[in-house]
Amino acid sequence: MINHVTLVGRLTKDPEIRYTSEGAPVANITLAVSRNFRNAAGEIDTDFVHCTLWRRTAENTANYCRKGSIVGVIGRIQTRNYENSEGKKVYVAEVVADSVRFMGTPPQRMRARELFDPESAPEQSEA
Repeated sequence: MINHVTLVGRLTKDPEIRYTSEGAPVANITLAVSRNFRNAAGEIDTDFVHCTLWRRTAENTANYCRKGSIVGVIGRIQTRNYENSEGKKVYVAEVVADSVRFMGTPPQRMRARELFDPESAPEQSEA
């Protein structure tokens, strides 16, 4: 069987990293991915895909990407379900990332790095 997903999109918010009780880093992100066709109204719809990142991939993405960053995600679809507070079964499909590529232009990546570490920002002269 094949379970392989490749997506390119923009982060809908800054990634936030957390840690499992065993200390493994994990981050959940949502990618805004445009469809490659127009709807009946002539507009291009966008899908919002939930992705889970683990370990070093989670740490690097949280450190170097911000809301609006363009990233490529390669991974697999995973489904799960749970019972909500009203007793109804909720089904969830998400992408578990094997790798994430930062695809923005170098200035965009530099701005993201500056947000993470303001001391790394280049000196700016006052005019």
